[in-house]
Amino acid sequence: MQRVPKLGGMEKSFKFRVAPGHLIRRAQQMAVSIFMEETAGFDATPVQFAILHALIDAPGADQVTLAARVAFDAATFGSVIGRLEVKGWIRREPDLADGRRKRVWATPDGAKVALQMKRAASRAQQRMLAPLDEAERKQFRALLGKLVAGHEAERPR
Repeated sequence: MQRVPKLGGMEKSFKFRVAPGHLIRRAQQMAVSIFMEETAGFDATPVQFAILHALIDAPGADQVTLAARVAFDAATFGSVIGRLEVKGWIRREPDLADGRRKRVWATPDGAKVALQMKRAASRAQQRMLAPLDEAERKQFRALLGKLVAGHEAERPR
């Protein structure tokens, strides 16, 4: 067996398999995969699902506010919105007070699809956390919420 050379008493390789960033990335991959399996008949991504529900909650939101609400990069948000518009699930109009801004609404078809997807999305959430018992699920959600909130608080607005 070949030994890994050490530098100053430390092994050269980074133990990425136990690194939080790697584990979060793997969990995200699994979450998206499970979501796509459960919602396969709807042809929508998790971000598109979130956008539609955000628009149900706040119709007529501007694109920048909407991107922040669903925690998506504002620079690439327009392409996601464009795909929803092509599907007929949202409509965009210039803001009457500020023509540079676009306001967005879910169409009746978009709202219908979003509401129809809720059951499948709920199943996906349950499957994602299935390896954990109920107490662990509660703790996991609390810790993820704390992690996200802590890092969002550090980011400049």
